[in-house]
Amino acid sequence: QVQLVESGGGLVQAGGSLRLSCAASGRTSSINNMAWFCQAPGKEHEFVAAISWGGTTTYYADSVKGRFTISRDNTKNTVYLQMNSLKPEDTAVYSCAADRGRLRLGGAERDYDYWGQGTQVTVSS
Repeated sequence: QVQLVESGGGLVQAGGSLRLSCAASGRTSSINNMAWFCQAPGKEHEFVAAISWGGTTTYYADSVKGRFTISRDNTKNTVYLQMNSLKPEDTAVYSCAADRGRLRLGGAERDYDYWGQGTQVTVSS
């Protein structure tokens, strides 16, 4: 099985930056594409960004294009989300996810097989 653990969340002022990390452990050979989702209070998981196994293909939600960057380091079994120009509406729990071998990057919760518990990001006005 695969375990995903996020870190790097916290409280930041609007306009600031934050870098989230997600470390995978367990049967990491099962991991292919990875992604970040966010969940605001009372809402469902919302897609943020995804990245292919090799890191050369990325896919972003329109709301974060130009502000967030997803990357990964397979030697460390870790995926990152660099968050710049943060806005109060970015406030949410951010979770990482991984699939087992899709040919294309998924943008839906059902596209992913493994999930972390999330890390809280709070952006103040």
